[in-house]
Amino acid sequence: MPLQVNAESPEFMEIEIEKLVYGGDGLARVNGQVLLAPFVLPGERALVTPLPGKGQTLRGSLLEVTRPASERITPRCEYFAECGGCHYQHAGYTLQLAQKREILRETLLRLGKVVWEGDVPVLSGEPWLYRNRIQLHFEDRKAGFHKSGSHDIRSVNHCEISSPVLNAAISKLQTAVRQPQWPGFLRSLELFTNESQLQLTVTDSLRPLAARFFEWCASLLDSLAPGSIDYMAAGHTFRISRGSFFQVNRFLIDSLVQEVLGDSSGAHAVDLYAGVGLFSLPLFQRFPRVDAVERSGPAFRDLEWNAAANGARIRPFHGSAEDSLRGLEGTPDLVIADPPRAGLGASVVAGLLRLRPAKLVIVSCDPATLARDLRALLETYRITRLCLIDLFPQTYHLETIAHLERK
Repeated sequence: MPLQVNAESPEFMEIEIEKLVYGGDGLARVNGQVLLAPFVLPGERALVTPLPGKGQTLRGSLLEVTRPASERITPRCEYFAECGGCHYQHAGYTLQLAQKREILRETLLRLGKVVWEGDVPVLSGEPWLYRNRIQLHFEDRKAGFHKSGSHDIRSVNHCEISSPVLNAAISKLQTAVRQPQWPGFLRSLELFTNESQLQLTVTDSLRPLAARFFEWCASLLDSLAPGSIDYMAAGHTFRISRGSFFQVNRFLIDSLVQEVLGDSSGAHAVDLYAGVGLFSLPLFQRFPRVDAVERSGPAFRDLEWNAAANGARIRPFHGSAEDSLRGLEGTPDLVIADPPRAGLGASVVAGLLRLRPAKLVIVSCDPATLARDLRALLETYRITRLCLIDLFPQTYHLETIAHLERK
């Protein structure tokens, strides 16, 4: 059946969704052009309103699904499609995982010319109430998250993908923001929990906050930590200070470490983006020499603390991955790289190719930058295993663990 377009500049058009793409949208074709629309599923027909814009790719706002897919379900959250935190609550979880696997394969092939004919196992856990960290925004005496495609705030009283401790805090802060003591210049707070304590970090404020604000918060919120908190994971206790990164999915941290380390062992390992030591400390149980590299000041201080507290005599390096690779001598048996969304980049890839470790494990949170990095690395390395770990259910985000060995 041809797609229905009711004018040259239509108020709406009917489209058929071919597939989901990275970013959460569904892809359709209208008169030879690609159109992207949110909150749809493959095979569905839907009415959308075209949105103004430039370029070859059209965008549409969903009006109605006229032929729903069998996998479509009722979203669990009342804020879904308005709050920008989730993208896939209308899809059954089995379909979410299958789509992420296909998006990974397609992105690697299209952007990196990476052909992987092997299996892509998926590690998954409980798809709800999994987040141990959120960023809560404040505006006009309301607390919430950014709306979809906007910096405006959607007021919320709960979050279906955040842990019970965080949900209790959201509810109390929603009440607190309407109290006269609340500082109107505070724009956002990061909330992090180990499920017994809560840590608050100011991430955006127009003016410095007085100490009495945190004293007041401590009277409102149960078990508010005065500073760092301890997090048990992968058989170790990690100190996590304000400003330090730690994995967000409380159900899959141990699985992530197990997948990354596998059965690796040897004489020398390098943890290139070490954070607070999530991989470095377990590595020390298998490698007598572990070089751990971290650029962030708070995370590096936690890394040193955690190594000493856990009896791991690692060699910490405070600086960038690029600088550390230039200073390393010898050929490591293993390098683990868990870079930010921007990926490794040309200079780190060049450093790895110079160093030529026997094995390389990349933990990637963006399949596009992973494709770019793999394209350069595969001149010297081959992929032995690709694994997808679903750290962010109900969203388009996907984490890939790529195991490589030198040819």
